[in-house]
This record gives sequence, structure tokens and C-alpha cells, in this order.
Amino acid sequence: MPDKYYNELIKLALKASKKNEVPISALIVYKDKIIARTYNYRQHQSNILNHAEIMAILKASKKLKDWRLDNCDLYVTLKPCSMCENIIKQSRIKNVFYLLDKPINKKEYYNVNIEQTYVRIQQEEYKKILQDFFKAKRVSKNNDNN
Repeated sequence: MPDKYYNELIKLALKASKKNEVPISALIVYKDKIIARTYNYRQHQSNILNHAEIMAILKASKKLKDWRLDNCDLYVTLKPCSMCENIIKQSRIKNVFYLLDKPINKKEYYNVNIEQTYVRIQQEEYKKILQDFFKAKRVSKNNDNN
């Protein structure tokens, strides 16, 4: 993953975390240019569909004036959930690159379209952002219960 994409994903994930969103961010790249960048907006907008990947796809589709994103690549911090995976397939995104797998306890299983390439790239910096976010949530919940 090029550093410029990685750095942008980390910056967006930190921004999401500061806004009390799960720190998942996404970029869509077309012809080596970022055409969409976003992060989760589920909490802020109270909308279950506002995953980073979906928001990025909507922005890219608007930018390219086409729902077909077959010449685009998606870069995301966490491996897409099954809902996002299906939307990614429908949008015909060429490749998906992600930093971390979902935790095993999520018990989600993926059916990856063999025409699309999912590449897992382990990055400790993003893993720490995600861990810190959920640790703060647990501490906050415990303080609320006392």
C-alpha cells in the first residue's frame, strides 16, 4: 500500500475516533488519484448503512457520474463486512486493500469474489487506534455503571 494512501487512512481513522465513530476509514483511487475519502458515520448520523466503504462508494460514484467503479481500487482500514463486500461487488471495484482482518470473535465469514483481489496488509499503527477506541469505550461504560 503506498504511504500516501496509508497515511490518509490513518488520519481519517483518528478523525472518526475523535468523533466517537468506530475508526474505520476508506479511500477510493482512480487513475492513481484519490477520488473519495471518508470514515464511518453510523453513530453521528444514526444510520446503520453509513459504513466507510459505502460512503466512499457513494462519493466516488458521484464524482465519476457512474455506479460502475470497475477501474477503481478501494483502500480500507478493516476488512469489509459482508454487507459492504456485496456492495463492493455490485459496484465492480477492481481491488480491495485493507490493513487488518476483523477479530475472530466477530464470527463473520466472507465469500470473496475471485475476480476481485483482497489484500491484507498488517499495520500495527492502525491496530492500536482500533484497540484504543474500544478500550476507551469499555472504560466509559464501566464508569457509567458505577
